[in-house]
Order: sequence, then C-alpha cells, then structure tokens
Amino acid sequence: MTNIIVVLPKLEDAKGIRSMLMKNGFQVTLACSTGAQALSHLRDLSDGIVICSYKMADMIYTELHDCLPDGFDMLLLASRAVLDEQRRSDIVSLAMPFKVYDLINTVDMMSQAAMRKRRRERSKPKKRNPEEEELIRQAKELLMGRNHMTEEEAHRYIQKSSMDSGTNMAETAQMVLTMMK
Repeated sequence: MTNIIVVLPKLEDAKGIRSMLMKNGFQVTLACSTGAQALSHLRDLSDGIVICSYKMADMIYTELHDCLPDGFDMLLLASRAVLDEQRRSDIVSLAMPFKVYDLINTVDMMSQAAMRKRRRERSKPKKRNPEEEELIRQAKELLMGRNHMTEEEAHRYIQKSSMDSGTNMAETAQMVLTMMK
C-alpha cells in the first residue's frame, strides 16, 4: 500500500481530499496544512505520494519537493495558470478545479508506478561488500585449482550450492573454503 500525505493550506480541504481518497480505497497517512508537518512525518516512511497545493502556510511546492526523501513523488494541485509556469518533469500535476474521477485515476496511476518501482528495487541483486567479494574469489580459485573447473564453472557451482542450501553466495563461499582447506 502506498503512503499518501495531503498538504493543503486549509486543513479542512486536506481532510476533504483525505476522505475522498479513503472512500476510494487509498490509505492516507496524514492530512496537514504545512510543509514542515509533512516533512516531519515523512522521516518515518520509506516512500509514498505527497499531494499538495502550489502554496502552503510555510512554503511553496518546489521547496517541499526539494526536501522530499528519495522514494516520494509529488502531485501538485494548482490552477491552470500556475501549472503552465511549472516546468518540472518530476512533478505530476492536476489542474484545479478537478473532477474526483481525475484525482482518483491520477493517484491510482502514481500508486501503481510506486509499487512497480518497489518491486524492481527488491528484485535487484544486493551489492556485496569487498570482504564478501574476496571470499567468493578465493572459493572460486580453490575450486578451479582442486577440481580443475573454469572460473565460470566454479561460479555456477557456488551459485547453485547457495540456492540449494538457502544461503547467500558469500556464506556458501565461506563453507567451501572451510571444507576444502
């Protein structure tokens, strides 16, 4: 579920949009009237969508956007005149007045994009630290020397053993080194 924070100068308006989104199945984490409130709440979250107006009580949307942690996207609700001046491609915008249908579809599109991005990040292989790389290199060299394997065969052997045993490659390489020395 995507975290959604609504920041509008009038708290009643923010609560109204929160209510509208929640009626349509979205999880709204916070409705507030200042950028500072939103930013203090964002520190506890890893990603999400910030829905805001052009101007809040304490800052404008560009200042808020520049302070957003990685993983957060912004939906700007503003007049057509303001949006015509807005040139940033990393901010999604919706002209006011808007139809509920347009808001729901836009938030849904942003939410699905955030979920795809999270899935991609999770499926990326984790970076190994230099110690782990060294363990794997030593295990491959040992397998190549003792079992007359090519580097590719040694790598595949460690990789397959890792998958079979449910351990990561560095742990498997450590086991190979321990058992064969």
